Amino acid sequence: MKLSTLRVLAAAAMLSVSAIGSIAYAENPMVGGAPMSETKDIIDNAVNSADHTTLVAAVKAAGLVDTLKGAGPFTVLAPVNAAFDALPAGTVDSLLKPENKDQLVKILTCHVIGAKALSTDITKMAMDDGGTHEVTTVGGCKLWLKADGGKVTITDESGGVATVTIADVIQSNGVIHVIDKVLLPKM
Repeated sequence: MKLSTLRVLAAAAMLSVSAIGSIAYAENPMVGGAPMSETKDIIDNAVNSADHTTLVAAVKAAGLVDTLKGAGPFTVLAPVNAAFDALPAGTVDSLLKPENKDQLVKILTCHVIGAKALSTDITKMAMDDGGTHEVTTVGGCKLWLKADGGKVTITDESGGVATVTIADVIQSNGVIHVIDKVLLPKM
């Protein structure tokens, strides 16, 4: 009787260890048609996304590549190309000019939080704060994060609202959440 009980317990323990190992991490989602590697930093992954060519060009023009390749941790709210295209005509071209670098840096750093915040963290913070969590970005902007019905939205200082379309893209130095709108600081 004791031997069979031990065998059952040993088998259960092996199954538990096996199950834990198989659920440790889900694979990162594809972004812009490209695989995202947890072992690469934010920049090394972003340059592979066909949906983030405008963001990458802006980060380069702003001189923020080395910053976003740094140790972090960072949470980057990464607008897709269509979000930049939705800005008034000529806005992106104007922001990419050297004389507008300070304004570009301000806008881009309003998309970066100086911590690693997964969607589960955002949901918990929002719930703990009555539905909306206020955060200050690296650029000094205030954002309001809201989680409702499995959807995360971000309201910027100008009242614009972006929706997270792809959450929890793990990076070696943080996490990216893909969003559908460019966040703007109060001007």
